[in-house]
Amino acid sequence: MQSVRDWADRRGFRYRFLGDELFDLLDPAIRDRTQHQPVVASDLARLRWLSLTLDAGATCAVWLDADTWIFDPDRFVPPDTTAVGREIWIQREGSRWKRFTKVHNAALCAHPGNTLLPFYEDTARRLILANTAESVVPQFLGPKLLTALHTAAQLPVWEEAGVFSPAVIHGLLERTPQAVDLMLRNAASPPAAANLCASSVRRQELDASALERLTDDPQRIRDYLSGRHRRLQSRR
Repeated sequence: MQSVRDWADRRGFRYRFLGDELFDLLDPAIRDRTQHQPVVASDLARLRWLSLTLDAGATCAVWLDADTWIFDPDRFVPPDTTAVGREIWIQREGSRWKRFTKVHNAALCAHPGNTLLPFYEDTARRLILANTAESVVPQFLGPKLLTALHTAAQLPVWEEAGVFSPAVIHGLLERTPQAVDLMLRNAASPPAAANLCASSVRRQELDASALERLTDDPQRIRDYLSGRHRRLQSRR
Protein backbone atom coordinates (compact mmCIF):
# COMPACT_ATOMS: atom_id res chain seq x y z
CA MET A 1 0.00 0.00 0.00
CA GLN A 2 2.93 2.35 0.61
CA SER A 3 3.86 2.09 -3.07
CA VAL A 4 0.37 3.37 -3.93
CA ARG A 5 0.58 6.21 -1.42
CA ASP A 6 3.93 7.30 -2.86
CA TRP A 7 2.62 7.05 -6.41
CA ALA A 8 -0.50 9.07 -5.60
CA ASP A 9 1.63 11.80 -4.07
CA ARG A 10 3.90 11.93 -7.13
CA ARG A 11 0.91 12.11 -9.48
CA GLY A 12 -0.95 14.75 -7.51
CA PHE A 13 -3.78 12.46 -6.42
CA ARG A 14 -5.41 12.67 -3.01
CA TYR A 15 -4.90 9.24 -1.42
CA ARG A 16 -7.69 7.64 0.56
CA PHE A 17 -7.69 4.21 2.21
CA LEU A 18 -11.10 2.57 2.53
CA GLY A 19 -11.88 -0.23 4.98
CA ASP A 20 -15.26 -1.78 5.76
CA GLU A 21 -16.91 1.63 5.50
CA LEU A 22 -16.85 0.96 1.77
CA PHE A 23 -19.86 -1.33 2.22
CA ASP A 24 -21.91 1.56 3.64
CA LEU A 25 -22.18 2.87 0.08
CA LEU A 26 -24.37 -0.07 -0.94
CA ASP A 27 -28.15 0.05 -0.61
CA PRO A 28 -29.84 -2.40 1.80
CA ALA A 29 -30.99 -4.79 -0.93
CA ILE A 30 -27.44 -5.26 -2.21
CA ARG A 31 -25.97 -5.53 1.30
CA ASP A 32 -28.52 -8.20 2.18
CA ARG A 33 -27.82 -10.19 -0.99
CA THR A 34 -24.03 -10.05 -0.56
CA GLN A 35 -23.72 -10.15 3.25
CA HIS A 36 -21.83 -13.47 3.18
CA GLN A 37 -19.70 -12.57 0.17
CA PRO A 38 -17.70 -9.41 0.97
CA VAL A 39 -15.51 -9.86 -2.11
CA VAL A 40 -18.56 -9.61 -4.37
CA ALA A 41 -19.93 -6.70 -2.33
CA SER A 42 -16.64 -4.83 -2.67
CA ASP A 43 -16.69 -5.29 -6.45
CA LEU A 44 -19.92 -3.32 -6.61
CA ALA A 45 -19.09 -0.90 -3.80
CA ARG A 46 -15.91 0.26 -5.55
CA LEU A 47 -17.98 1.26 -8.56
CA ARG A 48 -20.32 3.25 -6.32
CA TRP A 49 -17.29 4.95 -4.72
CA LEU A 50 -15.81 5.87 -8.09
CA SER A 51 -19.13 7.28 -9.27
CA LEU A 52 -19.61 9.34 -6.10
CA THR A 53 -16.04 10.62 -6.27
CA LEU A 54 -16.55 11.83 -9.83
CA ASP A 55 -19.91 13.36 -8.89
CA ALA A 56 -18.10 15.30 -6.15
CA GLY A 57 -15.93 16.99 -8.78
CA ALA A 58 -12.90 14.75 -9.31
CA THR A 59 -11.48 14.91 -12.83
CA CYS A 60 -10.04 11.40 -12.48
CA ALA A 61 -10.57 8.67 -9.89
CA VAL A 62 -8.45 5.53 -9.53
CA TRP A 63 -9.29 2.40 -7.57
CA LEU A 64 -6.45 0.04 -6.64
CA ASP A 65 -6.90 -3.08 -4.51
CA ALA A 66 -4.90 -3.17 -1.28
CA ASP A 67 -2.66 -5.90 -2.68
CA THR A 68 -1.67 -3.86 -5.73
CA TRP A 69 2.05 -3.09 -5.92
CA ILE A 70 3.35 -0.22 -8.07
CA PHE A 71 6.97 -1.12 -8.81
CA ASP A 72 7.55 1.19 -11.81
CA PRO A 73 5.78 4.45 -10.86
CA ASP A 74 7.23 6.48 -13.74
CA ARG A 75 5.51 4.24 -16.27
CA PHE A 76 2.28 3.81 -14.32
CA VAL A 77 0.32 6.62 -15.98
CA PRO A 78 -3.49 6.76 -15.64
CA PRO A 79 -5.19 6.51 -19.05
CA ASP A 80 -7.19 9.47 -20.28
CA THR A 81 -10.38 7.42 -20.43
CA THR A 82 -12.26 5.08 -18.12
CA ALA A 83 -10.38 1.77 -18.25
CA VAL A 84 -9.98 -1.63 -16.59
CA GLY A 85 -6.82 -3.55 -15.74
CA ARG A 86 -5.09 -6.30 -17.72
CA GLU A 87 -4.90 -9.85 -16.38
CA ILE A 88 -2.60 -12.38 -17.99
CA TRP A 89 -2.80 -15.38 -15.69
CA ILE A 90 -0.08 -18.01 -15.99
CA GLN A 91 -0.30 -21.38 -14.30
CA ARG A 92 1.17 -24.81 -14.70
CA GLU A 93 -1.04 -27.83 -15.28
CA GLY A 94 1.01 -31.00 -15.20
CA SER A 95 3.94 -30.56 -17.56
CA ARG A 96 2.31 -27.73 -19.55
CA TRP A 97 2.06 -24.00 -19.00
CA LYS A 98 -1.35 -22.36 -19.49
CA ARG A 99 -1.96 -18.70 -20.34
CA PHE A 100 -5.32 -17.01 -19.77
CA THR A 101 -5.78 -13.45 -21.06
CA LYS A 102 -8.50 -11.48 -19.28
CA VAL A 103 -9.27 -8.05 -17.81
CA HIS A 104 -9.76 -7.25 -14.13
CA ASN A 105 -11.15 -4.69 -11.68
CA ALA A 106 -8.32 -4.65 -9.13
CA ALA A 107 -7.26 -1.46 -10.96
CA LEU A 108 -9.88 0.90 -12.37
CA CYS A 109 -9.46 4.38 -13.77
CA ALA A 110 -12.57 6.53 -14.18
CA HIS A 111 -13.26 9.90 -15.79
CA PRO A 112 -16.42 12.00 -15.71
CA GLY A 113 -18.74 11.82 -18.68
CA ASN A 114 -17.61 8.35 -19.75
CA THR A 115 -20.42 5.79 -20.13
CA LEU A 116 -18.43 2.69 -19.16
CA LEU A 117 -18.55 3.18 -15.38
CA PRO A 118 -22.33 3.74 -15.10
CA PHE A 119 -22.96 0.85 -17.50
CA TYR A 120 -20.70 -1.48 -15.53
CA GLU A 121 -22.23 -0.44 -12.22
CA ASP A 122 -25.80 -0.84 -13.44
CA THR A 123 -25.04 -4.22 -15.03
CA ALA A 124 -23.33 -5.52 -11.89
CA ARG A 125 -26.20 -4.38 -9.67
CA ARG A 126 -28.85 -5.97 -11.87
CA LEU A 127 -26.96 -9.25 -12.02
CA ILE A 128 -26.67 -9.45 -8.23
CA LEU A 129 -30.34 -8.71 -7.66
CA ALA A 130 -31.44 -11.13 -10.40
CA ASN A 131 -29.29 -14.00 -9.17
CA THR A 132 -31.27 -16.45 -7.05
CA ALA A 133 -28.38 -18.68 -5.98
CA GLU A 134 -27.25 -18.60 -2.36
CA SER A 135 -23.78 -17.53 -3.48
CA VAL A 136 -21.84 -16.71 -6.63
CA VAL A 137 -18.20 -17.23 -7.52
CA PRO A 138 -15.97 -14.49 -6.03
CA GLN A 139 -14.98 -13.24 -9.52
CA PHE A 140 -18.64 -12.92 -10.62
CA LEU A 141 -18.68 -9.11 -10.88
CA GLY A 142 -14.94 -8.74 -11.45
CA PRO A 143 -12.86 -10.58 -14.04
CA LYS A 144 -15.69 -12.88 -15.18
CA LEU A 145 -18.19 -10.10 -15.96
CA LEU A 146 -15.55 -7.69 -17.26
CA THR A 147 -13.91 -10.28 -19.50
CA ALA A 148 -17.31 -11.19 -20.98
CA LEU A 149 -17.99 -7.50 -21.66
CA HIS A 150 -14.49 -7.04 -23.05
CA THR A 151 -14.90 -9.99 -25.42
CA ALA A 152 -18.10 -8.45 -26.77
CA ALA A 153 -17.20 -4.76 -26.77
CA GLN A 154 -13.38 -4.35 -26.44
CA LEU A 155 -13.22 -2.22 -23.29
CA PRO A 156 -10.42 0.33 -22.84
CA VAL A 157 -7.63 -1.45 -20.95
CA TRP A 158 -4.96 -0.02 -18.64
CA GLU A 159 -2.28 -2.39 -19.89
CA GLU A 160 0.33 -1.37 -17.30
CA ALA A 161 -2.04 -2.41 -14.47
CA GLY A 162 -1.29 -6.11 -14.47
CA VAL A 163 -1.58 -9.22 -12.31
CA PHE A 164 1.15 -11.54 -11.05
CA SER A 165 -0.03 -15.12 -10.62
CA PRO A 166 1.84 -17.33 -8.10
CA ALA A 167 3.73 -18.94 -11.00
CA VAL A 168 4.92 -15.53 -12.22
CA ILE A 169 5.90 -14.45 -8.71
CA HIS A 170 8.01 -17.58 -8.27
CA GLY A 171 9.55 -16.96 -11.70
CA LEU A 172 10.47 -13.39 -10.77
CA LEU A 173 12.02 -14.45 -7.48
CA GLU A 174 13.94 -17.41 -8.85
CA ARG A 175 14.72 -15.82 -12.23
CA THR A 176 13.23 -18.78 -14.06
CA PRO A 177 11.83 -17.27 -17.25
CA GLN A 178 9.14 -19.67 -18.46
CA ALA A 179 6.11 -18.16 -16.67
CA VAL A 180 7.45 -14.60 -16.92
CA ASP A 181 8.09 -14.87 -20.66
CA LEU A 182 4.64 -16.35 -21.22
CA MET A 183 3.11 -13.38 -19.40
CA LEU A 184 5.15 -10.89 -21.45
CA ARG A 185 4.56 -12.59 -24.82
CA ASN A 186 3.00 -10.16 -27.36
CA ALA A 187 2.89 -7.36 -24.75
CA ALA A 188 3.78 -3.89 -26.02
CA SER A 189 5.54 -3.24 -22.70
CA PRO A 190 5.89 -4.93 -19.29
CA PRO A 191 3.38 -4.10 -16.53
CA ALA A 192 4.30 -1.23 -14.22
CA ALA A 193 2.07 -2.37 -11.37
CA ALA A 194 0.54 -5.69 -10.44
CA ASN A 195 -2.13 -7.12 -8.24
CA LEU A 196 -0.27 -9.69 -6.14
CA CYS A 197 -3.30 -11.94 -5.50
CA ALA A 198 -3.01 -12.06 -1.72
CA SER A 199 -5.86 -14.58 -1.74
CA SER A 200 -3.31 -17.06 -3.12
CA VAL A 201 -1.63 -16.97 0.30
CA ARG A 202 -4.90 -17.94 2.01
CA ARG A 203 -5.29 -20.78 -0.49
CA GLN A 204 -1.69 -21.83 0.31
CA GLU A 205 -0.66 -21.42 -3.33
CA LEU A 206 1.93 -18.86 -2.26
CA ASP A 207 3.86 -18.13 0.91
CA ALA A 208 3.51 -14.65 2.43
CA SER A 209 7.30 -14.42 2.68
CA ALA A 210 7.46 -14.63 -1.12
CA LEU A 211 5.48 -11.40 -1.41
CA GLU A 212 7.77 -9.73 1.12
CA ARG A 213 10.85 -10.74 -0.86
CA LEU A 214 9.24 -9.67 -4.14
CA THR A 215 8.32 -6.17 -2.97
CA ASP A 216 11.62 -5.61 -1.18
CA ASP A 217 13.50 -4.75 -4.40
CA PRO A 218 11.36 -3.07 -7.08
CA GLN A 219 14.42 -2.08 -9.14
CA ARG A 220 15.38 -5.75 -9.50
CA ILE A 221 11.89 -6.62 -10.73
CA ARG A 222 11.85 -3.68 -13.17
CA ASP A 223 15.21 -4.67 -14.61
CA TYR A 224 14.32 -8.33 -14.93
CA LEU A 225 10.97 -7.66 -16.62
CA SER A 226 12.41 -5.12 -19.05
CA GLY A 227 15.32 -7.44 -19.87
CA ARG A 228 13.05 -10.41 -20.57
CA HIS A 229 10.73 -8.19 -22.61
CA ARG A 230 13.60 -6.87 -24.75
CA ARG A 231 14.77 -10.44 -25.35
CA LEU A 232 11.31 -11.49 -26.50
CA GLN A 233 11.06 -8.43 -28.77
CA SER A 234 14.41 -9.23 -30.40
CA ARG A 235 13.20 -12.72 -31.29
CA ARG A 236 10.33 -11.39 -33.41
